[in-house]
Amino acid sequence: MGILAWLVLGLIAGALAKLIYPGHQGGGIFATIGLGILGAIVGGFLGQLLLGSAGAAGASAGALSIPSIIFAVLGAMLLIFIWGLVVRHA
Repeated sequence: MGILAWLVLGLIAGALAKLIYPGHQGGGIFATIGLGILGAIVGGFLGQLLLGSAGAAGASAGALSIPSIIFAVLGAMLLIFIWGLVVRHA
């Protein structure tokens, strides 16, 4: 059940991050899920480190709750931003 939760969280977070972040990011469904999963890990880690939030811990654990989705989306948006910097300067 944990893998399914990660996939659902990844799909939701990745899709929301791509929807909110300006510009064209490209990638298909698998890239969106991967972005969301990595965003959940990054957002959960940073949120727990900076805020000590239980919602952030839920994001890094793959929990499906509103706070964990918010942290996952923020992490995914951070990854989109970093990826844009890497690609633009390469």
